[in-house]
Amino acid sequence: MNRAYEVIIIGGGPAGLSAGLYASRARLSTLLIEKGIIGGQIANAAHVENYPGFPDGISGLELTQAMHRQAKKYGLETVAAEVIGITLNERGKVIKTTEGEYRAKAVIIAVGAEPNRLGVPGEEKFLGKGVSYCATCDGPFFKDQMVAVVGGGDSAVEEGVLLTRFASKVILIHRRNRLRASRLLQERAFANKKIEFLWDTVVEDILGPDRVRGLRVRNVKTGDRSTLEVSGVFFYVGLHPGTDYLRGLLPLDEEGHIPTGEGMETEIPGIFAAGDVRKNSPRQVITAAGEGATAAISAEKFLSE
Repeated sequence: MNRAYEVIIIGGGPAGLSAGLYASRARLSTLLIEKGIIGGQIANAAHVENYPGFPDGISGLELTQAMHRQAKKYGLETVAAEVIGITLNERGKVIKTTEGEYRAKAVIIAVGAEPNRLGVPGEEKFLGKGVSYCATCDGPFFKDQMVAVVGGGDSAVEEGVLLTRFASKVILIHRRNRLRASRLLQERAFANKKIEFLWDTVVEDILGPDRVRGLRVRNVKTGDRSTLEVSGVFFYVGLHPGTDYLRGLLPLDEEGHIPTGEGMETEIPGIFAAGDVRKNSPRQVITAAGEGATAAISAEKFLSE
């Protein structure tokens, strides 16, 4: 594989795939680097209802696979690797990865975000043994079993509803007394007889010993502690961008998001950011795709100057 490109895109979610399509169609030599599955977090979504053009919805995997095929049609190249650093020299930008170094004249950072860990005892120990961050991936393993979902936003509620296809009961645990999810998702969850809500509650410990057998929880208002017998727990407590390797190169906010201008440009000429990694991004599939397209158009203008 060639090691020098006009544009290198870091991240293979909707923002990165859209950027890859626009850059490739502009006849720019373009490489997309993705450390995990092409499609990003949305590839795990069982049903995407708010992407224009699909009135009956589409799975996240199908949507992003179609995006990838379309970009490849125009010449986008991809490589499976993790980016560990970016340096600048007189020849452009050097992207250091676990598979070696690549050079680019312009870089689009579209790494998206990764699930936050709750940080409670047992979380790391039982990862893959009852602890999960993806109901679409692991839900079928809990057929006719009781599971818990931790969180109160769109992802937690949507995935909780999905889990009712498999589990005998889903206990949705939220530290507040009301959900943050959209009204439509809340209506679906409250109407589902297999979902039980545990309000004002946090998880303090995940119980084993060999795999998840239960949770120790605490009511934040009364301080009362109790134990829930569940076979699995799914965490949806927010996301964080994978930008640690950019510290010292680009300014980042407290959570690690990248500030950009209207054209997705960063403070370094030739480096752009798009999608969930960008500060103040709406964090929607459609906006990520739009930001990726904008970043590619800006990169094309940068290269033509």
